[in-house]
Amino acid sequence: MNTKIRCLLLDDELPGLMLLKMLCEQMPELEVVKAFNSPQLLLQEQAGLEYDLLITDIEMPGMNGLQVADALKGKAIIFTTAYKNFAVDAFDRDAVDYVVKPVKQERLQQAVQKVAGRMAKPEPAAPKQIQLNTDKGKALINVDSIFCMFTSKIDSRDKILFLNDGSKITAKNCSFEKLLDMLPEKDFCRVNKKAIIAIKHVQFYAHDIITADRLLPDGTHYTFALSEIYRNDFIKKVKI
Repeated sequence: MNTKIRCLLLDDELPGLMLLKMLCEQMPELEVVKAFNSPQLLLQEQAGLEYDLLITDIEMPGMNGLQVADALKGKAIIFTTAYKNFAVDAFDRDAVDYVVKPVKQERLQQAVQKVAGRMAKPEPAAPKQIQLNTDKGKALINVDSIFCMFTSKIDSRDKILFLNDGSKITAKNCSFEKLLDMLPEKDFCRVNKKAIIAIKHVQFYAHDIITADRLLPDGTHYTFALSEIYRNDFIKKVKI
């Protein structure tokens, strides 16, 4: 591989974590970004880290590896565990592999090769249109025509889509999570609890505010509050 697989490691037991780190560092195709012995700390820091793969233990106090995997989206997961009875739950989460402890170099290498195979596959083409249930019935909306989305002030279950031609569409009973799942991940970002913006319309941004390239009726630019919880994701996307 020309590009290394960037990975995070997680195991609450330090001897197991150090062994895993040593094995991974012996693989030229891997780059260990950071090793964690706390699931909570990993979840706090992971949004600000560039990585492709998480190799994690399952049985840990407070939060197990399956719960950590549920909290991560779009990342490859290899589970390591001393217990074989978690296999079904692991593969329900689309795990790349399930390595039984004690972890052996050859077995871990096989799992990493599976990750490499997945990463080598071309990404599916980004959707050109999405279908939504609106206040006027079902609608096909061109992804490129979307400027931003806000929570409806009338019913928070609904979302208002602002289009580039100045028109608006009300998506009925549709969460931001569902909208983001339908849209190209790199092109849209949630910036606060009530708004998503198309990255291409970002003109300026500061610590807590985004200025868009589109104008309000009074001639001023649209601005969006940038919440701390979404800042890392936003900054990564505008820098791509």
